[in-house]
Amino acid sequence: MNTNSTLEQLQELKLGGMAAMYQTYLEQPLEQRPEPHVLLGMLAEAELGHRRNSRTELYVKTARLRYHALPEQVICNNERGLPKEQFLELCEGAYLRHSTNILVTGATGCGKSFLACALGRQACIMGYRTLYYSMTRFIEVLAASRLDGTYIKWLNQIARTPLLILDDFGLKQLDTDMRLTLLQILEDRYRKGATIVTSQLPVAKWHPVVGDPSIADGILDRLSARAHRIDLKGASLRKEK
Repeated sequence: MNTNSTLEQLQELKLGGMAAMYQTYLEQPLEQRPEPHVLLGMLAEAELGHRRNSRTELYVKTARLRYHALPEQVICNNERGLPKEQFLELCEGAYLRHSTNILVTGATGCGKSFLACALGRQACIMGYRTLYYSMTRFIEVLAASRLDGTYIKWLNQIARTPLLILDDFGLKQLDTDMRLTLLQILEDRYRKGATIVTSQLPVAKWHPVVGDPSIADGILDRLSARAHRIDLKGASLRKEK
């Protein structure tokens, strides 16, 4: 058997994980090489791991998260308003499977965006596509999609994404186009996808930000129904750094 030919065929078939493992196998002394059935299992496991890593890298790249935040970097304690048990439960992804929202509130600098990005990265690792938008960027993309005719395509992309992160909600009042779009997005995602929203304002003060009372009722009802609420406390983490 021509081992070099086999290695080239694996690479040509884009089986990168198998190719790397097979290369390692060939570099081992003959007496240390595993049995064929063991080797087959190792090759399959290596390829599966390689594909998972590639998928995670792709999902993290397309999510465009604001911070390179890892779950283990998130500060969890009762004084901060984020018990470790609650955070670990969220990291397990039940909210993603059940399409449950997460509403994160707290003063500026307390780590709301970092927490949202950590959960977003964890979702990517678990195989869930994620989209991150600051509200400023969200408004810009909305306006651009209206102009270039991709508005419906953009809405459909958001509707199909398992996790949507909207950061810094409530910095400015929504106009008519923005609140109607947000209502449509939340309607499309209701019980079909999870949404994380961060805001400096407590949830009770979100109503005036939306503006129109009837539309505000619809938006907040879809956001807050069956939602986890996290109210972060403490001094600004930026000052500590």
